Amino acid sequence: MAFSVVDSQRSAYLYGAEMWRRFARRMALGRINAMRFAGGTPDRLVVAPIDLRIADSHIAEEIYSGRFAMGGTMVDTGGGSPFQVEAPNRAFARSLHAFGWLRHMRAADHDLACANARALVDDWITVEGRHLNGLGFQPEVLASRLIAWFSHSPIVLRGADHGFYRRFLKSIALQTRYLRHVTAAMPADAVRFRARIALAMASLCLPASAGTVRSASRHLDAEFDLQILPDGGHTSRNPMVLIDLLTDLLPLRQTYVNLGQKPPAKMAAGMDRMFSALRFFRHSNGELALFNGASAMSADRMLGVLRYDETSGTAYREMPHSRYQRLTAANTVLIADTGPPPKDRMSTTAHAGCLSFELSSGANRFIVNAGAPVTYHPRHAEFARLTAAHSTLTLDDSSSLKISHSAFLGPIVTGGVRRVTVESLDQEARQLGFVATHDGYVSSLKLLHRRRIRLLASGHEVQGRDEVLRLDETAPAPDNRTVGVARFHVHPKIAVSQDEDGAVHMTAGDGESWVFLARDLTPRIEEDVHFADLAGARTSKQIVLEFTVGETPRVDWKLIRTTLPRAEA
Repeated sequence: MAFSVVDSQRSAYLYGAEMWRRFARRMALGRINAMRFAGGTPDRLVVAPIDLRIADSHIAEEIYSGRFAMGGTMVDTGGGSPFQVEAPNRAFARSLHAFGWLRHMRAADHDLACANARALVDDWITVEGRHLNGLGFQPEVLASRLIAWFSHSPIVLRGADHGFYRRFLKSIALQTRYLRHVTAAMPADAVRFRARIALAMASLCLPASAGTVRSASRHLDAEFDLQILPDGGHTSRNPMVLIDLLTDLLPLRQTYVNLGQKPPAKMAAGMDRMFSALRFFRHSNGELALFNGASAMSADRMLGVLRYDETSGTAYREMPHSRYQRLTAANTVLIADTGPPPKDRMSTTAHAGCLSFELSSGANRFIVNAGAPVTYHPRHAEFARLTAAHSTLTLDDSSSLKISHSAFLGPIVTGGVRRVTVESLDQEARQLGFVATHDGYVSSLKLLHRRRIRLLASGHEVQGRDEVLRLDETAPAPDNRTVGVARFHVHPKIAVSQDEDGAVHMTAGDGESWVFLARDLTPRIEEDVHFADLAGARTSKQIVLEFTVGETPRVDWKLIRTTLPRAEA
């Protein structure tokens, strides 16, 4: 694939920026060792915030038996310390050191669970508590652990002797001081936001001066300003980040109220915007749209956050700052990505899904993106970011984004889509729609992709058109042999079949059915992989339209609802 001078300049800039970032961070952090962060030990914990995550007492029984199921892997420690067993993968290690599993011990709520929780915390303090350069002190893991220890301190400290109580508080104090020090040198991403949440929680849970509480509030306010866009989306453009942050922000807000402390000034308005954005990304069946790193989550987790939504009104028609479109009619919802990726370090989870869309109707999702894997898997995560894993158009089997494979830069976006233009096609009482164009293939193929989508007011029909254009927005020459492939990924729960006329029928378990039709092209049904499933990657189907750009620069297609759910029929 050819690379333009702009791409080369962009790569050089990114390498230079990363070198400077690492140098500045090293200078800001200075020498890291446990003695540097030693200090006084608090005499008590003031409060224990709630935890909104779902807990299961049966998992506590498994942990007591030495079986740890984390990061998609089960490890049997044979009664030994899990912190002295080699982790099978990084996902397992991060989950283990983050201590989110303490909530299962609290759900069990008996003396044996308390003793087990306390023993495991003591193991960590002994084995890992002073290894500041280890995985356990990476900011994301450290922030999660502090939040978990604060939230579940009642179960950890029940029946504890004075010696453990002091070791526990001493470790919390050291971890808090370390996190406060490193957070200032972190990039402004969701990890830093969560670190600020953990530090704000520490200012309330530990005895602290009024100045410390105010300082933590100011820093948290700064993250709302930097990371939460005016329309409520997060700067990463990942809808799932909203759930992750709100899961910790809600208990923090309640803790401020319980202690009679004034919450950060930007918190209430910022969280209201986030709830509004979350409504935007919810499908008709209540599940989250799969864009830019979002994955599957349990319905209980989503509802556990949404029940605190005090905002009112319907979802936005458009998110102009996050750059998404939402078309709704009757019980049909279509959500589309119409924006470029975030810049630089914020693009590490960005997917090459520009102009992709998802379609849901009633209790069913029909057209989806492959989504990110629930449990991190390097190869699956890499494949999930490709344009081919999204319900949009690919050209010459390439992606609309160039993603770095450099260990130095990390998986950031280094090229591809830079500009997306969007125009509304809404017509009162008749249809909703938009037309959008992206330049992701300009540097490699000198071509633009334009997509036009309309949803009729009945909610029973979606009309689509994909066009491939030259830079002057005219049709490519007849001798252009570029291959275009428009993919429409079908949710794994939907049955797919094709009749003798070439129409593709998609039928849900409740009997609702949609048909896919294309003009002048016969769609194919191909095997597919859906990554965003709670049980792991699973097989599914995709509808494919393949064409040669010089011969067929424009493809028209339709999705028509042919049968209502049995309950409505």
